[in-house]
Amino acid sequence: MSENLVGVFKFIMHGVYIIGVKSGDQENAFTAAWVMQASFDPPLLVFSINPKNRSFQILKEGGICSINVLSCEQMQLADHFGHHVDSDKMSVCKWQTAKTGTPVLVESLAYFDCEVSHYADAGDHQLVICRVVDAAVLNQQGTPMGYNMTGDMDGSSGIFPEKL
Repeated sequence: MSENLVGVFKFIMHGVYIIGVKSGDQENAFTAAWVMQASFDPPLLVFSINPKNRSFQILKEGGICSINVLSCEQMQLADHFGHHVDSDKMSVCKWQTAKTGTPVLVESLAYFDCEVSHYADAGDHQLVICRVVDAAVLNQQGTPMGYNMTGDMDGSSGIFPEKL
């Protein structure tokens, strides 16, 4: 695939989020760049996760998650939660607990507290369709981070298929 085509995908506008997951006493979080509203009634959001991600198993077991909206100034957090870390990667941030029990990033602009409705296969990822049960703005100041601002932070230039 040409480098030009990889760059074209950055023109698809979407934000960058930290997804918090919980099952029992297990908690984790990861960076997601594919979140969208799927329905107004009921309020549904969809995000994508690699099933090889440690958070996927926790999500499947717990069935709950938070979707935390990052600001343009939080690139370091997006990068931190976008990589596998052997130590407790949750310890670098302050968290609060949402109604469902999921971890909410205190520093985020806003969050959605969700219960998983269902899953769908999507190539090498799973789509997670979630019902929003609560939401709040935590910080009125700031502009949401766009995926196009992250450069090649996720290594996507190396994982696109050779041919469409």
